[in-house]
Amino acid sequence: MNEVSQKRLESHIIELISSLLMKGAVKDPRLSRFLSISNIKLAKDLSFAKVYVSTFEDEKTLEMSVSILNRASGLIQARLGKSLKTRNTPKLQFVKDVSIRDGIEVNKKIEDLQK
Repeated sequence: MNEVSQKRLESHIIELISSLLMKGAVKDPRLSRFLSISNIKLAKDLSFAKVYVSTFEDEKTLEMSVSILNRASGLIQARLGKSLKTRNTPKLQFVKDVSIRDGIEVNKKIEDLQK
């Protein structure tokens, strides 16, 4: 698979997972509703995908949500398999991404320095 096709498939997977989360496919009440799929790294052979999840909430909430998503990865993968037009559905691993929170902290420090 060439690079352009892989990037297109990655963005499609992000849209599908985001849609599933918004529709409440994972029915755990501890799962944060303020999650965002920030990035995805798809293996060249489409067998594996590392999905980066972020939120502006605290670290504990993000860790719990990532844990819940990893337990529900089979369900999400099955729903992806129905929508994707690929031979294989990638095995999903959810990973926390703290870049948004780090960016907010850096901006806050810059504003504090300007005052």
